[in-house]
Amino acid sequence: MKPGKIILLILLACLVGLFFYLDGTRWLSFAALKDGVAQLHAWRDANPVLTMAGFFLLYVGVTALSLPGAAVMTLAGGALFGLGWGTLLVSFASSLGAVLAFLVARYLLRDFIESRFSERLAAINQGVSSEGAFYLFTLRLVPVIPFFLINLLLGLTRMRAWTFYWVSQLGMLAGTLVYVNAGTQLVQLSTPSDIFSPALLGSFALLAGFPWLARAGMQAFKRRRLYARWPRPRRFDRNLIVIGAGAAGLVTAYIAAAVRAKVTLVESGKMGGDCLNYGCVPSKALIKSAKVAHQMRQAARFGLSSTEPIFSFRQVMARVHQVIAEVAPHDSVERYTQLGVDVRQGRACLLDPWTVAITDDRGATERLTARAIVLATGARPFVPPLPGLDTVDYLTSDTLWARLAERDSPPARLVVLGGGPVGCELAQAFARLGSGVIQIEMAGQLMAREDAEVSDFVRSVLERDGVTVLLGHRALRVEREGGETFLLVASAQGEQRIAFDELLVAVGREARLEGYGLEALGIPAGRTIQTNDYLETLYPNIYAAGDVVGPYQFTHVAAHQAWYAAVNALFGRFRRFKVDYSVIPWVTFVDPEVARVGLNEREASEKGIAFEVTRYGLDDLDRAIAESANEGWVKVLTTPGRDRILGVTIVGSHAGELVAEFVLAMKHGLGLNRILGTIHPYPTWAEANKYAAGAWKRAHAPQTLLKWVETWHRWMR
Repeated sequence: MKPGKIILLILLACLVGLFFYLDGTRWLSFAALKDGVAQLHAWRDANPVLTMAGFFLLYVGVTALSLPGAAVMTLAGGALFGLGWGTLLVSFASSLGAVLAFLVARYLLRDFIESRFSERLAAINQGVSSEGAFYLFTLRLVPVIPFFLINLLLGLTRMRAWTFYWVSQLGMLAGTLVYVNAGTQLVQLSTPSDIFSPALLGSFALLAGFPWLARAGMQAFKRRRLYARWPRPRRFDRNLIVIGAGAAGLVTAYIAAAVRAKVTLVESGKMGGDCLNYGCVPSKALIKSAKVAHQMRQAARFGLSSTEPIFSFRQVMARVHQVIAEVAPHDSVERYTQLGVDVRQGRACLLDPWTVAITDDRGATERLTARAIVLATGARPFVPPLPGLDTVDYLTSDTLWARLAERDSPPARLVVLGGGPVGCELAQAFARLGSGVIQIEMAGQLMAREDAEVSDFVRSVLERDGVTVLLGHRALRVEREGGETFLLVASAQGEQRIAFDELLVAVGREARLEGYGLEALGIPAGRTIQTNDYLETLYPNIYAAGDVVGPYQFTHVAAHQAWYAAVNALFGRFRRFKVDYSVIPWVTFVDPEVARVGLNEREASEKGIAFEVTRYGLDDLDRAIAESANEGWVKVLTTPGRDRILGVTIVGSHAGELVAEFVLAMKHGLGLNRILGTIHPYPTWAEANKYAAGAWKRAHAPQTLLKWVETWHRWMR
């Protein structure tokens, strides 16, 4: 602790101790006030200014130190100075003292509390930022929680001191008036409880409810103005219309049908969206073929004869499309129709907050109305404005599956632009299938969201598989010369021309926002559609979910959001749910895989969150050794001194499967001790999680107790 904090803490302890040593609770009691009111009047009459100043300072001190007696002093303010002056003095003194208590708690405790409970405080601070003044005002109106606790607890948040001051002064004014007025009639009071009659308490309750009623009225007024220019249907054709049949749209429609709502799902392209047709499914099928080819070359590691795989790339791509076809029935029109969803193939456009126009391939248009609408329009590969790019038939993660399907061999020279998960996965896959791959990343590391050691490991694996990784290289333009195509890049070493046969652009994805009527309705959309915590857009009956919203562009996050969108859209008038992003896992399917949930070291350091690191190397895991796949590690971040899991990064084979146990633990508040106490079958990859928990346990073993136990065992021998 800093010297300044220690000095302040000692000073406060001395003042509080002095108060109790001098029996301050007796002097600031109701009985003492009644007995001494005549003497107090005499002091006031003899020197009114000095009495006022002394009263003011004493009140500030009692409040700032959170001492008992503020209520009695408020009565004294009325008894001594009357309703007007008494209210003025008490109002400013109580507010000033409250701010001092607020600032003391902030100075002494906030950093310590934030270091231990940073994640929980982050959510609280977010709420305080948006609604803190409102809730503080309500609490000040009705002192359900003692005011001194409010002062101290809010000092631990990020609320501005000025906001705390003026809201407190305004909120406490009604109670101050009641107490000061009671003080003017002190002679008629037998006990402090005489101040509050049932009628007065009821009035306070109504007063506390007024801000809530006012806010509800204001929201109703704003909603009325928002919808004023749109004619509301008297009846609706559907309970819900969902636009987009990717992961978010499919799950939303499924949930709606499961609860017997009348729901229409509109899709202009292929059912299943990007994940089925262009992303997760085809890429993982290609990665598997590439992995088998790699294993054939590495067969000597398993006691077999290594061999160069002989294959037709056309057949590899045919298998990819076969896998898509086998998964497609899960997301098909027929299946969802059987589930009770009305599926429409066509282009959807919002005409007003309740009406959707659906235009089919023949140009015929149908209008449907719905009480609620969910936008799940997804995202597409982002294509940077690179000069000359439009002069070549470049590839994206959407187009490569069709473009390369008829080739007998993979591209001889493939340039992958982008060092994120998609770029890394495809660069490794094509290199293992025989392409000469150059991967270009503008940043200083691959997979920029991961720790540096993870990035370095992935880079070494890619380079081992034949990928040339160029970090810190910025693409300038595409050029053609003599029948060849080149990508011109710049780095600290200067400019460089890279010849290629195919260029894969994998620099991220952007939301699909155009053509859905968002502009006409004035729905805010920057890079994504703007929503609140309930996934509502500008119009409370129009929701958005999936990649079109973010902040994570993962299939499982889209499905996760879909539950909130569906439930809030159908049942929000009874109860709404804020979407929860607290435990989001993701996997990059390079080989070995990289999986993560929660914080890594880089993020924890950037956020100023204290953590401990426990690490278990897979080179010690029996199953990994048996499979000659013992590269990688399990790294767990925990709260210092505790087994509470802040985040996990796993690098190694089956990392995507291993991380699920930690996701479950974090979701339900289970610590490493619970994982250690769970039986894991032997020999399995999942034992890595148990051994990581065991490593934490060994590091936190009670050494003093163990020495005593050792002594006891020695005595027993």
